[in-house]
Amino acid sequence: MSGVLGGVRVLDFGRFIAGPFAATILGDLGADVIRIERLDGGEDRWTTPVTSDGQGALFLQVGRNKRSVTLNPMKEKGREIMNSLVRSADIVVANLPPETRKQMGLDYQSLKSVREDIIVSSVTCFGSGGSFSDRVGFDGLAQAMSGAMHMTGPEGQPTRNSTPYVDFCTGSLLAMATLAALRHRDLTGEGQELEGALLKTAMTIANATLIEQDQLHLDREASHNQSQTAAPSDTFATKDGTVLISVIGNYQFARWAKLIGRPELANDPRFQSDEGRGNHRQEICGVMSDWCANKSTDEVLTSLADLKIPGAPVLTPQQTLDHPHINEIGFLEKVAYPSASREIPISGFPISMTASPGTIRSRAPELGEHTDEVLKELGFSVSEIDDLRIDRII
Repeated sequence: MSGVLGGVRVLDFGRFIAGPFAATILGDLGADVIRIERLDGGEDRWTTPVTSDGQGALFLQVGRNKRSVTLNPMKEKGREIMNSLVRSADIVVANLPPETRKQMGLDYQSLKSVREDIIVSSVTCFGSGGSFSDRVGFDGLAQAMSGAMHMTGPEGQPTRNSTPYVDFCTGSLLAMATLAALRHRDLTGEGQELEGALLKTAMTIANATLIEQDQLHLDREASHNQSQTAAPSDTFATKDGTVLISVIGNYQFARWAKLIGRPELANDPRFQSDEGRGNHRQEICGVMSDWCANKSTDEVLTSLADLKIPGAPVLTPQQTLDHPHINEIGFLEKVAYPSASREIPISGFPISMTASPGTIRSRAPELGEHTDEVLKELGFSVSEIDDLRIDRII
């Protein structure tokens, strides 16, 4: 068995991250994922190029376990081929603007007319039903509108997270919902349309902050790496690096106070709750900063670990690749790619499962690598495929 989703076919019309990553998760779980690309390749294939022929780092990650077919569905014959693929598929993933999807025949009504029980999983930036619904956008825009960007970085300098966490979280949630839709179809025979939205995901992650603002109207401002609701919780310089330490709860704070040789701090009336410690974070973090300054990173982290106080090193990307623990857990899998100068470290399926794990079975595909293979599965002859290529349909 190729995986728990063996026998399920997914057509991936996604672009960039959220949609393609949802399809990646389904592929990791065994689905046959066919990525449909323009004849010259999708934009996301070439983002942050790392190989001799310009394949992008993001595509090499989210393109795993997929087959690549090039197709122009705006031509009549191309539309016929697309509809043949839809009839053979269970799920269509598309994060294209609604009007573009309609023009391509990828809107739900068009797809449902081709296959009644099709599941269509789509992604927008801002979500349907509002004045921004027809606007296009990326991860950073959702960060900006959710309140998260305002609360990130130094005060007065709203800062976008450098990693597109909203995109990846949206893709993960969409994959989960798609699995639920498959289960629903198993029970009822009914397909459906799903819509993920980057802004909804971002507000889900920022919801506690929004609830606090609605209820208490504190109008918080950013405080860089310091937590405002606990202390010490900040980055601290050591003799040879930087660590992030997060002390939350009275028990951890008492152990921390003992560790730094200031047990009386645990009895200070100002520091009897996370809220109180957060309100006095400058004083508490100053004490921790002094304690860390003359110690190595390893000394700090070992001392914290001995007392079960959370701490971790702040690593550069190269240090992440080299870190012993990261190599020991084996999460980054080395995968060869034809035009890469060395094996590529690809993040595996992010959840460990004892009975039906997600796996990387194949590298990201070269552009159009499986076009002939898939068309032959649909019944096209070699000469018909050659004609389609001459007519620039594939």
